[in-house]
Amino acid sequence: MIYDVAHLTTYRYDAPVASARCTLRLLPRSDCGQRVLSSRIDLSPSADNLLERIDFNGNRIREAQFVKPHTKLQIALHARVEVERRPPPAGALTPAWEAVRSAAPQSNSLSPRSPAHFIYPSRFAPLTEPVTDYALQSFPAGRPILEGATELMRRIRADFVYDPEATQIATPMAQAFQRRRGVCQDFAHIMIAGLRGAGLPAAYVSGYLRTIPAPGKPRLEGADATHAWVSVWCGKEFGWFDLDPTNALVVGNDHIVIALGRDYADVSPIDGVILAAGGQDLDVSVDVKEVVG
Repeated sequence: MIYDVAHLTTYRYDAPVASARCTLRLLPRSDCGQRVLSSRIDLSPSADNLLERIDFNGNRIREAQFVKPHTKLQIALHARVEVERRPPPAGALTPAWEAVRSAAPQSNSLSPRSPAHFIYPSRFAPLTEPVTDYALQSFPAGRPILEGATELMRRIRADFVYDPEATQIATPMAQAFQRRRGVCQDFAHIMIAGLRGAGLPAAYVSGYLRTIPAPGKPRLEGADATHAWVSVWCGKEFGWFDLDPTNALVVGNDHIVIALGRDYADVSPIDGVILAAGGQDLDVSVDVKEVVG
């Protein structure tokens, strides 16, 4: 599958911004079962200083500095990505979750995808007893790791309500868990914290999900949005597989990866600092189109 991705972010400021520094994590990755055919970020106004680098997790980072006053900032990503992921193995073929739990901290690798980086609590995915206990219900003794993780994903989809008004980025994971409602970011953090509480490595993945309109309905431009899901380590032989708890989906060729890390703090699409007085308005539009022919 080949997709064209357009992601437009517009900031409008109540008062002129004297200067700003932004870190952009919007450029898709060329791994995780996908290949970037082309990509660019257009900035308006143009940046006075621009730097691109790869962070420890392999994410493509664009750093932009603006030193001229402005009242509006537009950040536009355009990318073409080819996605062809391997199907996951039958869950019963993966090792028992206890074996995976034992193997993870014994890894002698400190490479970015080493499971050792993803077994500890992090800022947005702290370990809490209620979340650990919830996750452990999917892991009776001897259960294969992928079977247990898939059931946990499905339970989250069944037990939690998708509600964009229920949480914000800074809402603690424990609060979303207690209320049993939130958005994809919350569900990913809950699943990650539950898996780590059981001693199992889990990573946070940000990206896009191609949406398909209902029969007879036109596809809506800009109706897609940034998304988040979970990557689970299934042992040295099988490696990492991705699960989408918001939709109870095994991640396949409809998902496009932008970045991965321990939690949202590692993959925030846009962050930075501005020097200004007054508030701001934010508008985000994302469009994912399949390239046909």
